Amino acid sequence: MTTNALGIYEKALPQDLTWEEKFNLAHELGFNFLEFSIDESDERLARLDWTKDERQMFREAMWKTNSRINTMMLSGHRRFPLGSKDPAVRKQSLEMMQKAIDLAVDLGIRNIQMAGYDVYYEEKTDLSRELFVENLQKCVEMAASKMVMLSIETMDDPFINSIEKINHYKSQIKSPWLQAYPDFGNLSAWPENNVPQDFENYIENVAAVHLKDTKAVTPTFKGQFKNVPFGEGCTDFEGLLRLMVRLNYSGSYTIEMWGGDNGDADPLKEVREAKQYFDNLFAQVGIEQEPVVK
Repeated sequence: MTTNALGIYEKALPQDLTWEEKFNLAHELGFNFLEFSIDESDERLARLDWTKDERQMFREAMWKTNSRINTMMLSGHRRFPLGSKDPAVRKQSLEMMQKAIDLAVDLGIRNIQMAGYDVYYEEKTDLSRELFVENLQKCVEMAASKMVMLSIETMDDPFINSIEKINHYKSQIKSPWLQAYPDFGNLSAWPENNVPQDFENYIENVAAVHLKDTKAVTPTFKGQFKNVPFGEGCTDFEGLLRLMVRLNYSGSYTIEMWGGDNGDADPLKEVREAKQYFDNLFAQVGIEQEPVVK
């Protein structure tokens, strides 16, 4: 038996709510925390430049509702990648990271999830890889100075699609402030991965886990990495969760969904169904969810 916090991705919820309403809704739905998003959209990138008053209002909403943000999903580097061939873009990528770290400190966020791409919209080359590693080193130094964890997510992209690959970059950048944020679905979609063995070999590097379903990559299909209903994809959630209990993983899990951001007709119904799906699995495998404080 392990006890784990369970969170919900911000984008799963309706987007026309205040922060206080979002926090209260997360509790009503049975979650311990929200995962905060800084994606590549102008709207969410603007959060990096929140004023002191805006940050204070956010903190007050958290305190008033007995809420917390465990993790920030920083996917804005898709648009401004660390490995870009353009020096101006690389400069912006580092500025984004410094702002994200400072925002995390101000909001009490302990863990920033980084997207494991060298580049996303550009051609991948040996140079893009090297630039990524050089700038990742700078990012880790920034984070360490503020005692904020950076955790690389296993991706929908072969550049970093396993915990083993994250461990390789950890071997190049030796710091306790660089860890792994594996995604069950992303790991399971790549046929070359032995997912249980990946966790067994590198569980000490796992800071947080995403719960998401996917459809597998094949020679004729590029896979589906978003909006796959739970239980309809290739992810063996029961097997992997049993494994995590055996490995005594006590970090958090976050359900990753996009219903609210997609403008789905009834995103809350989807979230409730997902929560019930994992409640049932947690009971089967011996995971006790951390009590929800309202």
